[in-house]
Amino acid sequence: MSHILRGSSAIVGIGQAGCGKAEGRTPLDILAEATHNALDDAGLSLSDVDGLFTGSSYHFMPTLSTAEYLGIKPRFSDGSMIGGSSFVAHTLNAAMAIHSGLCDVALICYGSNQRTAGGKLATMSEQQTYEVPYKPHYPISSYALAAARHMYQYGTTREQLADVAVAARQWAQLNPEAFVRDKLTREDVLNSRMISDPLSLLDCCLVTDGGGAVIMVSSERARDYHHKPVYLLGMGMAHWHRQITQMPDLTITAAKESGQRAYEMAGLSVKDIDVVEVYDAFTINTLLFLEDLGFCPKGEGGAFVANGNISPGGTLPVNTHGGGLSCVHPGMYGIFILIEAVRQLRGSCGKRQIDGAEVALVHGNGGVLSSQATSILGTEQTL
Repeated sequence: MSHILRGSSAIVGIGQAGCGKAEGRTPLDILAEATHNALDDAGLSLSDVDGLFTGSSYHFMPTLSTAEYLGIKPRFSDGSMIGGSSFVAHTLNAAMAIHSGLCDVALICYGSNQRTAGGKLATMSEQQTYEVPYKPHYPISSYALAAARHMYQYGTTREQLADVAVAARQWAQLNPEAFVRDKLTREDVLNSRMISDPLSLLDCCLVTDGGGAVIMVSSERARDYHHKPVYLLGMGMAHWHRQITQMPDLTITAAKESGQRAYEMAGLSVKDIDVVEVYDAFTINTLLFLEDLGFCPKGEGGAFVANGNISPGGTLPVNTHGGGLSCVHPGMYGIFILIEAVRQLRGSCGKRQIDGAEVALVHGNGGVLSSQATSILGTEQTL
Protein backbone atom coordinates (compact mmCIF):
# COMPACT_ATOMS: atom_id res chain seq x y z
CA MET A 1 0.00 0.00 0.00
CA SER A 2 1.49 3.33 -1.05
CA HIS A 3 2.03 6.24 1.33
CA ILE A 4 -0.83 8.73 1.48
CA LEU A 5 1.46 11.58 0.39
CA ARG A 6 3.05 9.73 -2.53
CA GLY A 7 2.22 11.74 -5.64
CA SER A 8 -0.36 13.85 -3.79
CA SER A 9 1.34 17.12 -4.76
CA ALA A 10 3.43 18.39 -7.62
CA ILE A 11 5.80 21.18 -8.56
CA VAL A 12 4.26 23.32 -11.30
CA GLY A 13 6.50 26.39 -11.27
CA ILE A 14 10.21 27.14 -10.80
CA GLY A 15 12.23 30.34 -10.96
CA GLN A 16 15.68 31.73 -10.28
CA ALA A 17 17.11 35.24 -10.06
CA GLY A 18 20.37 37.05 -9.46
CA CYS A 19 22.49 33.92 -9.68
CA GLY A 20 26.14 34.92 -9.68
CA LYS A 21 26.27 38.64 -8.94
CA ALA A 22 23.31 40.85 -8.09
CA GLU A 23 24.89 44.23 -7.32
CA GLY A 24 22.91 46.61 -5.14
CA ARG A 25 20.13 44.17 -4.34
CA THR A 26 18.96 42.79 -1.00
CA PRO A 27 18.18 39.14 -0.30
CA LEU A 28 14.45 39.93 -0.43
CA ASP A 29 14.86 41.74 -3.75
CA ILE A 30 16.40 38.61 -5.22
CA LEU A 31 13.86 36.29 -3.58
CA ALA A 32 10.98 38.36 -4.94
CA GLU A 33 12.26 38.22 -8.52
CA ALA A 34 12.74 34.46 -8.28
CA THR A 35 9.21 34.17 -6.91
CA HIS A 36 7.71 36.17 -9.76
CA ASN A 37 9.67 34.06 -12.24
CA ALA A 38 8.29 30.87 -10.69
CA LEU A 39 4.74 32.22 -10.70
CA ASP A 40 5.09 33.26 -14.34
CA ASP A 41 6.42 29.80 -15.10
CA ALA A 42 3.26 28.29 -13.61
CA GLY A 43 0.85 30.91 -14.93
CA LEU A 44 -0.08 32.11 -11.46
CA SER A 45 0.04 35.42 -9.59
CA LEU A 46 1.00 36.42 -6.06
CA SER A 47 -2.66 36.60 -5.10
CA ASP A 48 -2.89 32.84 -5.67
CA VAL A 49 -0.22 32.04 -3.06
CA ASP A 50 -1.68 31.01 0.28
CA GLY A 51 1.17 28.88 1.65
CA LEU A 52 4.68 30.21 2.36
CA PHE A 53 7.76 28.13 3.11
CA THR A 54 11.10 29.89 3.47
CA GLY A 55 14.32 30.20 5.44
CA SER A 56 16.99 32.85 5.70
CA SER A 57 20.42 33.63 7.09
CA TYR A 58 19.45 37.29 7.25
CA HIS A 59 15.98 37.41 8.79
CA PHE A 60 15.15 36.06 12.25
CA MET A 61 11.49 35.64 11.28
CA PRO A 62 11.81 34.81 7.58
CA THR A 63 8.17 34.06 6.81
CA LEU A 64 7.07 37.39 8.30
CA SER A 65 9.70 39.40 6.46
CA THR A 66 9.11 37.58 3.18
CA ALA A 67 5.30 37.79 3.28
CA GLU A 68 5.45 41.50 4.10
CA TYR A 69 7.87 42.19 1.27
CA LEU A 70 5.81 40.20 -1.23
CA GLY A 71 2.56 41.72 0.01
CA ILE A 72 0.84 38.41 0.65
CA LYS A 73 -1.22 37.09 3.56
CA PRO A 74 -0.68 33.32 3.60
CA ARG A 75 -3.07 30.96 5.33
CA PHE A 76 -0.16 28.69 6.26
CA SER A 77 3.49 29.56 6.90
CA ASP A 78 6.53 27.47 7.75
CA GLY A 79 9.92 29.01 8.51
CA SER A 80 11.61 25.81 9.71
CA MET A 81 15.33 26.50 9.57
CA ILE A 82 17.67 23.52 9.36
CA GLY A 83 20.31 25.13 7.15
CA GLY A 84 20.76 24.54 3.46
CA SER A 85 18.54 21.46 3.48
CA SER A 86 15.54 23.55 4.60
CA PHE A 87 14.08 24.00 1.13
CA VAL A 88 14.25 20.30 0.30
CA ALA A 89 12.58 19.59 3.64
CA HIS A 90 9.92 22.17 2.80
CA THR A 91 8.68 19.93 -0.02
CA LEU A 92 7.37 17.51 2.61
CA ASN A 93 5.90 20.26 4.77
CA ALA A 94 4.21 21.81 1.75
CA ALA A 95 2.85 18.44 0.63
CA MET A 96 1.37 17.86 4.10
CA ALA A 97 -0.21 21.33 4.18
CA ILE A 98 -1.68 20.92 0.69
CA HIS A 99 -2.99 17.42 1.40
CA SER A 100 -4.67 18.53 4.62
CA GLY A 101 -6.29 21.55 2.97
CA LEU A 102 -4.29 24.15 4.90
CA CYS A 103 -3.18 25.79 1.65
CA ASP A 104 -3.71 25.37 -2.09
CA VAL A 105 -0.68 27.06 -3.66
CA ALA A 106 2.58 26.65 -1.77
CA LEU A 107 5.58 28.89 -2.40
CA ILE A 108 9.03 27.64 -1.35
CA CYS A 109 11.58 30.44 -1.77
CA TYR A 110 15.02 31.79 -0.87
CA GLY A 111 17.23 34.75 -1.70
CA SER A 112 20.77 35.80 -0.79
CA ASN A 113 23.29 38.47 -1.76
CA GLN A 114 26.18 36.67 -0.09
CA ARG A 115 28.75 37.48 -2.77
CA THR A 116 28.11 41.19 -3.22
CA ALA A 117 27.55 41.65 0.52
CA GLY A 118 31.11 40.55 1.16
CA GLY A 119 30.79 36.81 1.53
CA LYS A 120 30.09 36.84 5.27
CA LEU A 121 27.04 34.64 5.64
CA ALA A 122 27.94 31.55 7.65
CA THR A 123 27.46 32.16 11.36
CA MET A 124 27.48 29.98 14.42
CA SER A 125 25.09 31.26 17.03
CA GLU A 126 25.64 28.32 19.38
CA GLN A 127 28.89 28.22 21.32
CA GLN A 128 31.01 25.32 20.08
CA THR A 129 32.42 24.38 23.47
CA TYR A 130 34.64 21.53 22.35
CA GLU A 131 35.84 23.19 19.14
CA VAL A 132 36.62 26.83 19.99
CA PRO A 133 40.02 26.05 21.60
CA TYR A 134 41.24 24.68 18.25
CA LYS A 135 40.20 27.83 16.33
CA PRO A 136 38.57 26.03 13.38
CA HIS A 137 37.42 27.78 10.23
CA TYR A 138 33.63 27.46 10.18
CA PRO A 139 32.29 25.49 8.39
CA ILE A 140 35.16 24.13 6.28
CA SER A 141 37.22 22.68 9.13
CA SER A 142 34.27 20.45 10.06
CA TYR A 143 34.02 19.09 6.53
CA ALA A 144 37.80 18.72 6.38
CA LEU A 145 37.65 16.61 9.54
CA ALA A 146 35.15 14.27 7.90
CA ALA A 147 37.25 14.13 4.74
CA ALA A 148 40.42 13.33 6.70
CA ARG A 149 38.68 10.54 8.58
CA HIS A 150 37.29 9.03 5.38
CA MET A 151 40.77 9.12 3.85
CA TYR A 152 42.28 7.47 6.91
CA GLN A 153 39.59 4.82 7.28
CA TYR A 154 38.97 3.89 3.65
CA GLY A 155 42.02 5.03 1.71
CA THR A 156 40.17 7.79 -0.11
CA THR A 157 42.57 10.14 -1.89
CA ARG A 158 42.70 13.86 -2.65
CA GLU A 159 42.76 12.90 -6.33
CA GLN A 160 39.37 11.23 -5.93
CA LEU A 161 37.96 14.28 -4.16
CA ALA A 162 39.35 16.44 -6.95
CA ASP A 163 37.44 14.33 -9.48
CA VAL A 164 34.20 15.49 -7.82
CA ALA A 165 35.10 19.11 -8.53
CA VAL A 166 36.15 18.28 -12.09
CA ALA A 167 32.86 16.47 -12.76
CA ALA A 168 30.87 19.42 -11.46
CA ARG A 169 32.80 21.77 -13.73
CA GLN A 170 32.22 19.58 -16.76
CA TRP A 171 28.47 19.73 -16.13
CA ALA A 172 28.71 23.49 -15.62
CA GLN A 173 30.32 23.83 -19.03
CA LEU A 174 27.06 22.48 -20.50
CA ASN A 175 25.00 25.00 -18.52
CA PRO A 176 24.95 28.59 -19.81
CA GLU A 177 23.64 29.78 -16.40
CA ALA A 178 26.60 28.37 -14.42
CA PHE A 179 28.73 31.01 -12.72
CA VAL A 180 32.09 29.33 -13.44
CA ARG A 181 32.59 27.46 -16.70
CA ASP A 182 36.31 27.56 -17.48
CA LYS A 183 38.31 24.35 -17.82
CA LEU A 184 39.27 22.54 -14.61
CA THR A 185 41.61 19.58 -14.19
CA ARG A 186 42.42 17.30 -11.30
CA GLU A 187 45.84 18.97 -11.07
CA ASP A 188 44.22 22.40 -10.79
CA VAL A 189 42.26 21.23 -7.75
CA LEU A 190 45.25 19.54 -6.14
CA ASN A 191 47.47 22.58 -6.67
CA SER A 192 44.97 25.15 -5.41
CA ARG A 193 45.58 26.86 -2.08
CA MET A 194 45.01 24.64 0.95
CA ILE A 195 42.21 26.03 3.12
CA SER A 196 41.70 23.35 5.75
CA ASP A 197 43.68 20.17 5.20
CA PRO A 198 42.81 18.08 3.19
CA LEU A 199 40.38 20.49 1.46
CA SER A 200 41.82 23.08 -0.89
CA LEU A 201 40.21 26.14 -2.42
CA LEU A 202 38.75 24.21 -5.36
CA ASP A 203 37.28 21.57 -3.05
CA CYS A 204 35.00 24.34 -1.78
CA CYS A 205 31.72 25.65 -3.15
CA LEU A 206 31.34 29.01 -4.83
CA VAL A 207 30.30 32.18 -3.05
CA THR A 208 27.56 33.77 -5.18
CA ASP A 209 24.36 35.73 -4.97
CA GLY A 210 21.13 34.09 -6.01
CA GLY A 211 17.54 33.23 -5.34
CA GLY A 212 15.17 30.44 -6.19
CA ALA A 213 11.49 29.62 -5.89
CA VAL A 214 9.29 26.56 -6.34
CA ILE A 215 5.49 26.43 -6.62
CA MET A 216 3.61 23.34 -5.42
CA VAL A 217 -0.09 22.43 -5.75
CA SER A 218 -2.18 19.28 -5.34
CA SER A 219 -1.84 16.59 -7.98
CA GLU A 220 -5.52 17.09 -8.87
CA ARG A 221 -4.77 20.66 -9.95
CA ALA A 222 -1.30 20.04 -11.35
CA ARG A 223 -2.29 19.42 -14.96
CA ASP A 224 -3.93 22.86 -15.20
CA TYR A 225 -0.64 24.76 -15.52
CA HIS A 226 1.86 25.62 -18.24
CA HIS A 227 4.37 22.79 -17.87
CA LYS A 228 4.10 19.08 -17.22
CA PRO A 229 3.98 18.55 -13.43
CA VAL A 230 6.79 17.02 -11.43
CA TYR A 231 5.37 14.95 -8.57
CA LEU A 232 6.75 14.46 -5.07
CA LEU A 233 6.98 10.70 -4.76
CA GLY A 234 8.93 10.39 -1.52
CA MET A 235 10.57 12.46 1.17
CA GLY A 236 12.64 11.80 4.28
CA MET A 237 14.46 13.86 6.89
CA ALA A 238 17.01 13.01 9.59
CA HIS A 239 19.55 14.70 11.83
CA TRP A 240 21.88 13.27 14.44
CA HIS A 241 23.98 16.22 15.63
CA ARG A 242 24.54 19.99 15.45
CA GLN A 243 28.28 20.45 15.85
CA ILE A 244 30.81 18.18 14.21
CA THR A 245 32.30 16.96 17.50
CA GLN A 246 28.94 15.35 18.27
CA MET A 247 28.66 13.50 14.95
CA PRO A 248 28.40 9.80 15.86
CA ASP A 249 30.62 8.65 12.97
CA LEU A 250 32.49 11.15 10.79
CA THR A 251 32.11 8.86 7.77
CA ILE A 252 28.33 8.24 8.01
CA THR A 253 25.72 11.00 7.68
CA ALA A 254 22.02 10.98 8.55
CA ALA A 255 21.39 10.77 4.79
CA LYS A 256 21.48 7.03 5.45
CA GLU A 257 18.12 7.44 7.23
CA SER A 258 16.59 10.30 5.22
CA GLY A 259 17.28 8.46 1.98
CA GLN A 260 15.77 5.22 3.19
CA ARG A 261 12.63 7.04 4.33
CA ALA A 262 12.33 8.73 0.95
CA TYR A 263 12.75 5.43 -0.92
CA GLU A 264 10.11 3.79 1.28
CA MET A 265 7.55 6.57 0.73
CA ALA A 266 8.22 6.55 -3.01
CA GLY A 267 8.12 2.77 -3.25
CA LEU A 268 11.36 2.94 -5.21
CA SER A 269 14.99 1.94 -4.80
CA VAL A 270 18.32 3.37 -5.79
CA LYS A 271 18.11 1.40 -9.04
CA ASP A 272 15.12 3.51 -10.12
CA ILE A 273 16.95 6.86 -9.93
CA ASP A 274 17.83 8.45 -13.26
CA VAL A 275 19.48 11.67 -12.07
CA VAL A 276 20.97 12.76 -8.74
CA GLU A 277 21.23 16.29 -7.37
CA VAL A 278 23.08 16.50 -4.04
CA TYR A 279 24.27 19.37 -1.87
CA ASP A 280 27.96 19.69 -2.75
CA ALA A 281 29.20 22.47 -0.47
CA PHE A 282 32.54 20.60 -0.47
CA THR A 283 33.84 17.70 -2.53
CA ILE A 284 33.58 15.31 0.41
CA ASN A 285 29.80 15.90 0.52
CA THR A 286 29.15 14.28 -2.83
CA LEU A 287 31.19 11.24 -1.93
CA LEU A 288 29.55 10.75 1.49
CA PHE A 289 26.01 11.24 0.20
CA LEU A 290 26.43 8.84 -2.72
CA GLU A 291 27.51 6.20 -0.20
CA ASP A 292 24.81 6.92 2.37
CA LEU A 293 22.05 7.11 -0.25
CA GLY A 294 23.01 3.67 -1.53
CA PHE A 295 24.67 4.39 -4.86
CA CYS A 296 27.81 2.60 -3.71
CA PRO A 297 28.91 0.76 -0.54
CA LYS A 298 30.33 2.66 2.42
CA GLY A 299 34.02 3.34 1.90
CA GLU A 300 33.86 2.94 -1.88
CA GLY A 301 32.76 6.48 -2.69
CA GLY A 302 36.26 7.54 -3.67
CA ALA A 303 36.54 4.88 -6.34
CA PHE A 304 32.94 5.51 -7.44
CA VAL A 305 33.46 9.20 -8.20
CA ALA A 306 36.87 8.73 -9.82
CA ASN A 307 37.75 8.99 -13.49
CA GLY A 308 34.60 10.61 -14.78
CA ASN A 309 31.98 8.21 -13.40
CA ILE A 310 29.71 11.09 -12.30
CA SER A 311 30.70 13.40 -15.17
CA PRO A 312 28.77 13.85 -18.42
CA GLY A 313 28.86 10.47 -20.13
CA GLY A 314 29.51 8.62 -16.86
CA THR A 315 27.32 5.90 -15.38
CA LEU A 316 25.51 8.20 -12.92
CA PRO A 317 24.53 11.82 -13.70
CA VAL A 318 25.26 13.84 -10.54
CA ASN A 319 24.72 17.60 -10.11
CA THR A 320 23.91 18.13 -13.73
CA HIS A 321 23.88 21.94 -13.60
CA GLY A 322 27.36 22.20 -12.09
CA GLY A 323 26.39 22.03 -8.45
CA GLY A 324 27.45 24.34 -5.67
CA LEU A 325 31.02 23.79 -6.76
CA SER A 326 30.63 25.40 -10.19
CA CYS A 327 27.07 26.66 -10.80
CA VAL A 328 25.68 28.66 -7.87
CA HIS A 329 25.96 28.68 -4.07
CA PRO A 330 24.52 31.69 -2.24
CA GLY A 331 24.97 30.50 1.34
CA MET A 332 22.11 28.02 1.40
CA TYR A 333 21.73 25.93 -1.70
CA GLY A 334 18.93 23.37 -1.43
CA ILE A 335 16.41 25.28 -3.57
CA PHE A 336 18.71 25.11 -6.61
CA ILE A 337 19.02 21.33 -6.68
CA LEU A 338 15.22 21.12 -6.55
CA ILE A 339 14.99 23.45 -9.54
CA GLU A 340 17.56 21.48 -11.54
CA ALA A 341 15.76 18.21 -10.83
CA VAL A 342 12.49 19.69 -12.07
CA ARG A 343 14.19 20.93 -15.23
CA GLN A 344 15.63 17.48 -15.89
CA LEU A 345 12.25 15.80 -15.46
CA ARG A 346 10.63 18.39 -17.71
CA GLY A 347 13.29 17.67 -20.33
CA SER A 348 14.32 21.31 -20.60
CA CYS A 349 18.05 21.16 -19.84
CA GLY A 350 19.45 21.42 -23.34
CA LYS A 351 22.96 20.02 -23.77
CA ARG A 352 23.03 18.62 -20.24
CA GLN A 353 19.66 16.87 -20.49
CA ILE A 354 19.59 13.25 -19.34
CA ASP A 355 17.69 11.25 -21.94
CA GLY A 356 14.58 9.57 -20.60
CA ALA A 357 14.87 10.99 -17.09
CA GLU A 358 11.74 10.02 -15.14
CA VAL A 359 12.93 9.91 -11.51
CA ALA A 360 15.26 12.36 -9.77
CA LEU A 361 16.71 12.23 -6.27
CA VAL A 362 17.39 15.56 -4.55
CA HIS A 363 19.42 15.60 -1.35
CA GLY A 364 19.91 18.61 0.88
CA ASN A 365 22.44 19.12 3.67
CA GLY A 366 22.49 21.69 6.46
CA GLY A 367 24.92 22.75 9.14
CA VAL A 368 28.10 20.68 9.28
CA LEU A 369 26.81 17.42 7.78
CA SER A 370 24.02 17.91 10.32
CA SER A 371 20.51 18.03 8.82
CA GLN A 372 19.75 15.76 5.90
CA ALA A 373 16.68 15.91 3.66
CA THR A 374 15.96 13.68 0.66
CA SER A 375 13.20 14.19 -1.92
CA ILE A 376 12.38 11.83 -4.77
CA LEU A 377 10.60 13.47 -7.70
CA GLY A 378 8.99 11.85 -10.71
CA THR A 379 7.08 12.49 -13.90
CA GLU A 380 3.45 11.52 -14.44
CA GLN A 381 4.61 8.14 -15.76
CA THR A 382 5.91 7.24 -12.26
CA LEU A 383 2.58 7.66 -10.45
